[in-house]
Amino acid sequence: MGVDVGTAGSTNANDPKRTDTMILVHYNASDKKISMVSIPRDTLITINGRNQKINAAHAIGGVTSAVAAVQKLIGVKINYYAKVNYKGFDKLIDAIGGVDINITRKMDYDDPTQDLSIHFKTGLVHLDGKKAEEFFRWRKNTDGSGLANGDLGRIENQHIFISKVMEKVKSPFIIFKVPSVLTAVKSAIETNMDASEICKFGYIFASIGNDNLSMETLKGAEKSIKGVSYVVYDEALNKKVISELSDNKAQVVNKSNLKIKVINGTKKTGLAKDFSTYLVEKGYNEAKTQTGKATVKSKIIVYNGSEDMKAKLQTDFKIDNIEFLSSSNKSFDVVVTLGDDHELMH
Repeated sequence: MGVDVGTAGSTNANDPKRTDTMILVHYNASDKKISMVSIPRDTLITINGRNQKINAAHAIGGVTSAVAAVQKLIGVKINYYAKVNYKGFDKLIDAIGGVDINITRKMDYDDPTQDLSIHFKTGLVHLDGKKAEEFFRWRKNTDGSGLANGDLGRIENQHIFISKVMEKVKSPFIIFKVPSVLTAVKSAIETNMDASEICKFGYIFASIGNDNLSMETLKGAEKSIKGVSYVVYDEALNKKVISELSDNKAQVVNKSNLKIKVINGTKKTGLAKDFSTYLVEKGYNEAKTQTGKATVKSKIIVYNGSEDMKAKLQTDFKIDNIEFLSSSNKSFDVVVTLGDDHELMH
């Protein structure tokens, strides 16, 4: 994830920072393939029951919140993260000696509040760290012209740039830059990977063939909700991507076998029935519904299930609060209690 500058002009190191770029990377050790999936920063998520753009997750709760948002959205488990800011990005690109890229349209953009000035003519250009940052961030000109589809178009540019970086790190001459690259990685990137894991995955990226590397963008529909523009994730449009992220294995949740009960813990009439209908639309069996004790926060209890189900259930049920219990005499595999934080799905 790449984070932005935060509040313009702020010198506070703890100033909340949104993610300007989010890319989910998966390595399939069986077929030696890498899948990279860009997540549009305007993608709709919910945090504490409120609509948010996914780029706000990091500003709200740091890395933990950002990782949780992606896991809940897509339904996959994330093992590692790497976070870099603009200065760190510049260092990394400088460390590999920059990249050459063909710029296909004129870029002219100035934003004094971010100390950002982007000016490129068309043609082949060598990008050092600072220039690469400018190319990576650009989506429109000061006069309003630019990419017709905004952030989605910028993601396409980013994929082109990443492919050029991959070409550069595969070059035999990169061996002479390894010391500077390692120094840059150490100072520029925040990660939960240890040194051996960084080296392992670095080698994998440097040796991967072009045919074994794919770059996709998470698909969704642009929609205005209460005057705010979002990209609404569409699971049906992303089946291929999710399959690749899951090593082409079947999802760990067997929807047709689950026995589900939904309890309405609110005074909202029809809430449980509405949720049961929603689950059927998602491919689950019709749930038994009933009214229960007053509940503030919605919760899922899974009996005798695997923790591997967690991310998928959170994604489908749109409920974060989930607990796994063991029981030998339960009539239901999943019990959902809907609280005051839950709204009608239809």
